Amino acid sequence: MSTEPQYVDLQINGYAGVDFNRDNLSDADLHRASELLREDGVGGVLATIITDALPRMAARLERIVAIRQRDPLVREMIWGIHIEGPFINATPGYVGAHPPQAVRPADLESMKRLLEAAGGLARLVTLAPERDPGMKVVRYLAQQQILVAAGHCNASLDQLQAAIDAGLSLFTHLGNGCPTLLPRHDNIIQRVLSLRDRLTLCFIGDGVHVPLVALGNYLRLVGIEHAVVVSDAISPARLKPGRYTIGSRSVDVGEDMVARAADDSHLFGSTATMPQIAALLREKLGLSPTDLQRLLYDNPRAVLARAAGTQAG
Repeated sequence: MSTEPQYVDLQINGYAGVDFNRDNLSDADLHRASELLREDGVGGVLATIITDALPRMAARLERIVAIRQRDPLVREMIWGIHIEGPFINATPGYVGAHPPQAVRPADLESMKRLLEAAGGLARLVTLAPERDPGMKVVRYLAQQQILVAAGHCNASLDQLQAAIDAGLSLFTHLGNGCPTLLPRHDNIIQRVLSLRDRLTLCFIGDGVHVPLVALGNYLRLVGIEHAVVVSDAISPARLKPGRYTIGSRSVDVGEDMVARAADDSHLFGSTATMPQIAALLREKLGLSPTDLQRLLYDNPRAVLARAAGTQAG
């Protein structure tokens, strides 16, 4: 195996034609995705399961756990699971590509049901702090040594601070999971940036979800030490333009390799691979090899080291 540092991706929904949120995900599919991730220099990922009805989310979690138990390569590549939703903000814009009809307030019983289905592999949960009354779910997850991120949210500054006090430590894909048009000054991006010394901020590095000029500004303000870059890859990653089905919805990938909802209302995850992201950050933002290593290798490993049982290293 290569001695070069290997990418660590905290948010990947699918790869090379394999949708991790597909109800009929097969052993062969997940093995093939793992093979190609390893071929692309990835050392480990968090397979991301997004918002849906609780029974469907639980079944998808259980399927990944079962396949991972049977397949050594899948076990090597999937270090854990990122549960993104369903406890997010259902308002258009903030809900993003998540099905709004399945969004719900956070409650401990539902969270425990999902954690049980994840079979001890849940490493990260993304939720909206304003949907967690009293921060009970945030506090419970932190007590279980599961990382908690805010995302797809419009939490007030007070709510963000209360969530941090309860154990919140990350923010999922800053600059996304929010409306295209925001109040100029008092908005979720500005609130989170004001708390950059208390949070690790994750950014999608494909140059589409956050334009490169903005991403460069964010990284300079936040500091490389407080940032992580993820792919947020979906199943068309590594493939060609065309129409794909993600879950139960159609996604169009144009010649520019941007994945958009069929009605063009929002982006729908990324088609970028980690090597493509590294090249983009190096060539367009002029990031040094040291900075790239911290954003794509070291920082995500350090984040995962906070989660119990993660084989981050």
